[in-house]
Amino acid sequence: MKVTFPHMGHLWLVLKTALEGIGLEVVVPPPCTRRTLELGVRHAPESACLPLKVNLGNFLEAKELGADTIVMAGGVGPCRIGYYAQVQREILRDIGCDYEMVVFEPPDVHFSEVWNKVKYLNRRPWQEGVRGVILAWQKACAVDSLEQEVQRLRPCEAKPGQADAIFQRALWELDGAGSRKEVKKIVKKVQGELAAIPRNPNGPVLRVGIVGEIYTVLEPLVNLNIERRLGALGVEVVRGLFLSRWINDNLFKSLLSLPGHHPEKTAPPFLNHFVGGHGWESVGDTVTFARYGCDGVIQLAPLTCMPEIVAHSVMPAVQEARGIPVMTIYLDEQTGEAGLQTRLEAFVDMLRWQKGRKEGFWKTRGKRWGNVPEARITERRSKEQAR
Repeated sequence: MKVTFPHMGHLWLVLKTALEGIGLEVVVPPPCTRRTLELGVRHAPESACLPLKVNLGNFLEAKELGADTIVMAGGVGPCRIGYYAQVQREILRDIGCDYEMVVFEPPDVHFSEVWNKVKYLNRRPWQEGVRGVILAWQKACAVDSLEQEVQRLRPCEAKPGQADAIFQRALWELDGAGSRKEVKKIVKKVQGELAAIPRNPNGPVLRVGIVGEIYTVLEPLVNLNIERRLGALGVEVVRGLFLSRWINDNLFKSLLSLPGHHPEKTAPPFLNHFVGGHGWESVGDTVTFARYGCDGVIQLAPLTCMPEIVAHSVMPAVQEARGIPVMTIYLDEQTGEAGLQTRLEAFVDMLRWQKGRKEGFWKTRGKRWGNVPEARITERRSKEQAR
């Protein structure tokens, strides 16, 4: 059995470790490229959402490398991910691509089925398999912590691209790590390398939150490397969706105590219930980013994604109540780099103008207050932003 899986950002690193930990031979699909997308678009229905098409391209490229079994996640609720496996299985069968498909449905609905599939795949004693899963989780947390540091560094690098180059090397080093001790050693070394990067002292940067459907948020091919583009424009990207959060929410059912955002607490009264996918999280994270003082929010979604359309429909109310600009970008195979770049530049220019106007407002108010301590001015500004 040669197992493969769909790409989603840096998920390959985590899944490879977990599957090898239970004794499987893993075939990692080639990194997502335009060829991957073209293969998927060629065989998928035109109306299918973009993640399904890219995943299909992943499976076809992995087949060329000898894979014969697919492991992927299922889903419940309004999001169409619950139909991905069935649609993809029929497409692959129609084009003569012989694959066995093992689909893990969410454990809160089909826990016994999940357990049976784990037993079917496992090739090693349970103790070794558990150690492999724990190591995979530690790598996921390591990748997320390093990625957040890279997000902070991009807009203030003296030489753009250094942080990303270090991070890419770190991914390959983490891939080869065989123990928790090695993972911690790599993280410490990479953090030192990132801290040593020369900084550009040119003024404050903007902070923009990224929300939306998880695949379009995490997969650079699909979002056209939006985080790097924003970093080049002097913007620090802030995200709530990371691999560790997704794994904790979907596989561990939020049993692990992770610092993060809680849409059930922050989304109401704008959106009071789960709507499928990450629509609820999109609204809740937007509210959270407004409270944390972000200058704006960008919502990413596949074209026709129903949960994100629902979230999009309530964003105007969030903008009005929280005073944070939100731009929604729908993505499909027709999305062009030039058009996206133009929209980002216009949005960033607007945020920079707005921030400058606010700073001028607070300086003026500070003069009107006379000899009021700066700390008191900052406190009043924070309270007003929190409203």
